[in-house]
Formats: sequence, C-alpha cells, structure tokens
Amino acid sequence: MISESDSAIASQMPARRFAARLALFYGAVFGSVGTYLPFFPVWLKAVGIDPSWIGLITAVPSVTRFTVLPFITGLAERHRALRAAMIATSFLTAIGFSIVGLLDQPLLIFIAFALTACMWTPLVPLTDGYALKGVARYGLDYGPLRLWGSAAFVVGALACGLLVEVIAAKHLIWVIAGMAGLGALASLGLQPLTTPGPAPRALTSATALLRERGFLTIMAASALIQGSHAVYYTFASISWQGTGLGGLTIAALWALGVVAEIVVFALSPRFTLSPALLVVLGGLSGVTRWLITAQQPPVAVLAVIQLMHGLTYGLTQVGIMGLLVRHVPGHLTATAQGYLTACTGIVMSSAAILSGVIYARYGQGAYHAMALLALAGASVMWFGRHQADTPYGLADQPQSAASGG
Repeated sequence: MISESDSAIASQMPARRFAARLALFYGAVFGSVGTYLPFFPVWLKAVGIDPSWIGLITAVPSVTRFTVLPFITGLAERHRALRAAMIATSFLTAIGFSIVGLLDQPLLIFIAFALTACMWTPLVPLTDGYALKGVARYGLDYGPLRLWGSAAFVVGALACGLLVEVIAAKHLIWVIAGMAGLGALASLGLQPLTTPGPAPRALTSATALLRERGFLTIMAASALIQGSHAVYYTFASISWQGTGLGGLTIAALWALGVVAEIVVFALSPRFTLSPALLVVLGGLSGVTRWLITAQQPPVAVLAVIQLMHGLTYGLTQVGIMGLLVRHVPGHLTATAQGYLTACTGIVMSSAAILSGVIYARYGQGAYHAMALLALAGASVMWFGRHQADTPYGLADQPQSAASGG
C-alpha cells in the first residue's frame, strides 16, 4: 500500500526531473558563454586575425540579437517546438564553432561565425522561455534554476583561464566548441512541455505583445536597467587597470559580482515583494552603484559595490521573469523573451557606443550617464507597475462587485 508521503514524493518527481535537467542545460549554455567571452578574441588574435577584423567579428552576436533572434524564438513558439528548437540550435552551435575552429581567413571566419551566432544567440531566450513554461506548470521558482547558469559561467571562465597556461592560444576555440558540444548533449535530456492554448482575452498573436502597455513597460524597464551596465562591461577592467589594480584583483572583483548574483537567485524564492517592486529596487540600486563607482572609490569600497551586482542585475532579472510569468500568456513566453532580448541588445549596444564617446572625454564620469539609464528604468516600472504586474486582459477591466468596486 502506497502511503501519502510516497504519493507526494512521486508527484514531485516530474518537477524535480525537469529542474535537474534544465539546471544542467543552463550550466552548459552559460559555461560556453564563460569560455567564449574572455577567450574568443584571444583565439582570433592567435590565428593571425587583424584587430579591425576582430572588432567586426565579435560584433556579430549583438546584431543577431535584434535581427535573427526574435524571428527564431517566435517561429519556435508558433509551431510549439520550443524544446526541438533548443536541441537544434544547440547542435548547430556546436557544429558552427567546430567549423570556425578549422578556419584562419578573416572573411571565412566572419561568415561561419555569423551563421553560428544566428543559432547561438537565441539559445538563452529560448531556454528562459522554456524555463518560464516549466515554472508555471510545476510551480517552481526561476532563480534557483537560473543560478546554475551563473555558476557555470564563472567555472567556464576560470577553467579556460587555467587552460591558457597549458595549451596554445590557437587551440582555445576547441574549448569553446567542446562546451557547446556539452550543451548539445544536455539538450537531449530536456523534457517535453505541453503548452496550453490561448485563454479567453489572451494575446493571440506575437505582434500583439508589442502593442500591449504592460509588456512594453516590462521590456523598456529591463532594457534600460540592464543596459545601464554598458560602461561596467566595457570599461571596468580598463579603468581598474589604470588605477594600478593587478589582474588577480580585477578577476576577483568580477567574481564578486557574479557570486552576489548567484546568492540573489538562490534566495529569490523567499522574496515577498512583488516582481515589479523588485525591478524598481534593482534600478534604484543601479543609480546608487553607478554614482559611487563614478567617484573611483578605493578597492575596499569597490569590492562592496561589486556585491551590488546581485541587485542591479540579479534582482532585476528575477523581477522581470516574475512579471513575464504573471503577465504574458503561456503560449507566448519564448516570443516575449525574444523581444526582451532584442530590445536589451539594442539599448546595450547603443549605450556601449555612447559610453565610449563619454568615457573618452570624461573617464569615470561615464557612469553618471548609466545612473540616469537605471533611474529611467526604475521610473518606467514604477509608473507602469499596475499594467506590468497584472495578467493581460485584467488590468484594463473595471472592478467587479466582488472586489468592492
């Protein structure tokens, strides 16, 4: 005879299996990113690619984020083939990086990498969309799933950094391709998820998302707050090096930020504030962080400020994902992720270009512009929180008698 406790454990098994396999896939995907970001340019240089070509080649993923990416996420969702799209793009990414590794001519590398990026950049929004469907179906929390991606990013970057000491730089591409291959294998373990059809009054088309005020609020707030990290991502290491900090100290400062991000993801199930207020707090934390960073504080203060990455990035991400689960219909979560990533890519790229101009003239003063971006994102969410934090189709309905209206 099966006891109630045995029955409860059995009922939880699908959710645990889903969470474990998704965590493994998140780890593989972000582990690949962790090996790519620091060391792909190093490989390009090692095989004799000119700096001008390196800049052009490494800019390709940013372009695909707001061109090809939304098309692929929307296509996968329209055909209810999200898991299949994740598997296909994972394998094509691994194959693409392997082909890139066989080339040494800049134009050929550019073409092969552009095709690879078309498959690679949709992976994260596809995975986030898949995760949100699982969160809604199994009653899970996004943060504990996503933290494995951040942890793997750190491990991938550190592991690749250690390998630089023992293998020639021209072989680093095979580390990146190998991590992509692990992601492809991990994708085979992902569980199929049935997606319910549109509910009454739900959004019935992907383009309708772009005319819906609540979603536009979510997308704008996310893009502005995450885009406010542009100076940090682009010039932090350069400015720290200019103040005399060594490579180990700089690496430790970056690691502190990611560790704080992981802690926020781990603790997120205990948060009691609404997702909209989490986003507002993330934006206001960005204002504080960038204003202090602009003063070029000593390394001890800088270390504390780096811990705020858990708020400026992590808390904002948790809040945005929570809003998407509440607001966007289940059959459009991957499409919403595609639009969100595209918008963030546009803002981040524009902010990076603008920050280069400002940094060249004002140095650390460029962080003041980032504080304004973060404040704008927090303001957008504050004033649009009602529409963003309410399921589509309910925010604009009159109060019912049951609500006392």
